[in-house]
Amino acid sequence: MEMAEIRQELEKISTLLDEFRGSLDLEEKETRIAELEDRMADPSFWNDQENAQKVINENNGLKAVVDTYRSLETRHADLDVSYELVKEEADDDLLEELVSGLKGVREELDKFELQLLLSGPYDPNNAILELHPGAGGTESQDWASMLLRMYTRFAEQRGFKVETLDYLPGDEAGVKSVTLKLSGHNAYGYMKAEKGVHRLVRISPFDSSGRRHTSFVSCDVMPELDENIEITVSTEDLRIDTYRASGAGGQHINTTDSAVRITHVPTNTVVSCQAERSQIKNREQAMKMLKAKLFQQEMDRQREEAEEIRGEQSDISWGSQIRSYVFHPYNMVKDHRTNVETGNTQAVMDGDLNPFVDAFLRSQVN
Repeated sequence: MEMAEIRQELEKISTLLDEFRGSLDLEEKETRIAELEDRMADPSFWNDQENAQKVINENNGLKAVVDTYRSLETRHADLDVSYELVKEEADDDLLEELVSGLKGVREELDKFELQLLLSGPYDPNNAILELHPGAGGTESQDWASMLLRMYTRFAEQRGFKVETLDYLPGDEAGVKSVTLKLSGHNAYGYMKAEKGVHRLVRISPFDSSGRRHTSFVSCDVMPELDENIEITVSTEDLRIDTYRASGAGGQHINTTDSAVRITHVPTNTVVSCQAERSQIKNREQAMKMLKAKLFQQEMDRQREEAEEIRGEQSDISWGSQIRSYVFHPYNMVKDHRTNVETGNTQAVMDGDLNPFVDAFLRSQVN
């Protein structure tokens, strides 16, 4: 890399940092961090654990932005100094270190820019993710279990806490349906990229003839709503059933009717929760899930109306999958919204969804 190119790259980084600074309100964020940390130092802070966790998530999110920006500023200043030294001394080792440092800062800037794209009103919220296999019985149910593992790993790599709210096992293998709660700053912002139908093509392990099968699973993602968002649900519109929990768990599983299923009759929206020992707590969580679903349905309705006004088509049928995972006759995972693809299917199934999520989020602002 020539010195002129290095100087040009340093100037580009400086310009980007200036642009970020202009949109970040760093001083305001640092004031808010101080306020939150004062609250966290209060001896009664943990009396309300749910609210305490929200405060911690907000604080962590703000600190991640401020600390990353300050770190990038410092690293850019250090690179400027190194550049001047290389100009004076023509040291090959120092030049190599400078070029490597430039590459590292550019990569961090790209990640930081992506982080700043998560500016939607519900992006910082926790996410509720549901997987529902399509037609195909054991084939599609096994595909759902593979996606469950993939999303669990992706969420854990992002530092999100994963909690299974409802789990219905398949008859022979896999799952008939599963609902996860992913807790952490920007969980919904990242996971919303996965909403849609996922298609798998492979040689079926359940087919003795070794034929190729195509399976579909629908992934639905909703933001967990804060208390300040009002969703009115009339008790007259609800049908509430209790049943014995069926998933893996502690001694309470299959001993009491602690699991709760709530049906919103006007929309035929159904939610279930069996994560807690207490029927009361499961009912509270199920109501949160129901409100999130109804809210998401309203958001989708408004989006579809806007697209209809603009003359856009929004096909959400099984044929309009967002991503295909091909394991035979070749290996490829391709996102049909952004055309991002990779041949490393194993890495994707191990939770490496970053290229797909990154491309989707960037496409939303282009």
